[in-house]
Amino acid sequence: MNAVLKNHIAVADIIAGTFGNGCEVVVHDLEQPDKSVVYVANGHVTGRKEGQTFDHLVKNVLLSNNFKDDRVINYLFQTTDGKTIRSSSSLIRDTENKVVGMLCINHDITEYQQMKQKLDAFLGVDAKQNVVEEPDQNVIEILDGLILKIIGSADVKELPRKRLIELVKFMDDKGIFLVKGAVDKVAELMGVSKVTIYSYLDEAKGKKR
Repeated sequence: MNAVLKNHIAVADIIAGTFGNGCEVVVHDLEQPDKSVVYVANGHVTGRKEGQTFDHLVKNVLLSNNFKDDRVINYLFQTTDGKTIRSSSSLIRDTENKVVGMLCINHDITEYQQMKQKLDAFLGVDAKQNVVEEPDQNVIEILDGLILKIIGSADVKELPRKRLIELVKFMDDKGIFLVKGAVDKVAELMGVSKVTIYSYLDEAKGKKR
């Protein structure tokens, strides 16, 4: 674990302890994207465990129109068991200003959300959806760094096709390809064409070209 991240473990415990069992706090090490979760407090909220990867970094954080100053506050997502989670995430930088991790707060607000929906229906209030805007250069640099970390230092030309498909699927699952130019970037780093990347994606999804 990056030494900078160790300083955030006590912060995670304080936040979780302050807001109770319904509040989960996760520390991610983005230097190791495939197993980024290095610490979890109250993991029962979403089922988070150490050794897992990130889920919401790209789609809900970096590409959010509310992403500002390395953080996004109070976005919602649902767990597989139907819980509504209010989440806030902040990137963690080292002394050289390099992004090395992320701190995420996940608060189970299922009951409160249900009450809000009833009140909204009664009062005639429509919930507005966030609109994803074009990411700025800072976000693009962070995503480029993630792509490099995911692909790793191995000679991709020596990797079997199955492993290449797994890498492309991982990036697709994490929302990397939502960013304009990401397919070109990955194709360039892997030394293949865009068509090949799309064929990997199709095969990963069980489709045939």
